[in-house]
Amino acid sequence: MATDNVHIGEIEKFGSHAHRWWEPDGELKTLHAINPLRMQFIQAHVSLAGRKAVDVGCGGGILTEALAKGGADALGIDLSEDLLGAAEAHARESGLAVTYRRISAEELADSQPGAFDVVTCMEMLEHVPEPASVVAACARLAKPGGTVFFSTLNRNLKAYLLAIVGAEYLLRMIPRGTHDFSSFIRPSELSRWARGRGLELAGLEGIGYNPITGQFHLTSDIGVNYLAAFHKPGTENQGGC
Repeated sequence: MATDNVHIGEIEKFGSHAHRWWEPDGELKTLHAINPLRMQFIQAHVSLAGRKAVDVGCGGGILTEALAKGGADALGIDLSEDLLGAAEAHARESGLAVTYRRISAEELADSQPGAFDVVTCMEMLEHVPEPASVVAACARLAKPGGTVFFSTLNRNLKAYLLAIVGAEYLLRMIPRGTHDFSSFIRPSELSRWARGRGLELAGLEGIGYNPITGQFHLTSDIGVNYLAAFHKPGTENQGGC
């Protein structure tokens, strides 16, 4: 799939984990652990029942399936054939009506602008050369009155120490080399890109981790991992849960 906004090495790196993507205690166990928090954040802002949703950079489909279980008509898009294969296989095993496509956010936005009530892009922005381009595409994908969700990593010393030194090397919560600190994104940067595309900030929360209990939780501290919800002004009103 032709697109300029992609690191081929990143596609290959994550694709190499496709065969173990759905193992809750495997290398991607952190994604499984935080997914309920992502859904909690999403459902605090929108009701998914009957909504059309797209999960940008869906990987093996962990969030995409959760969106479908929440009642959404869910589409997952990614550029990794291996990950999409894992996602499709798991959806079949689960008996879920989830659609997957190998296409970039920019290309989908060109062909289906304003087509989705809910747009999610989680743990993906820090893995592309031009994250602002993905933000712009997500804004175009959303209907007027729709909601766009992002999650990424803050760029500061605390995030470097906890997300890379701690999570990758000391606690081994995620595979080494998962993140590049220079690609982390400050909330002010994300908000500026979103505002420039007509989106309004609707909510911002962090994801915290307790090393004693081994549990993740939502927090007001956005110093490391954070979730952001943006509203696209319009006449439609999705309502909360």
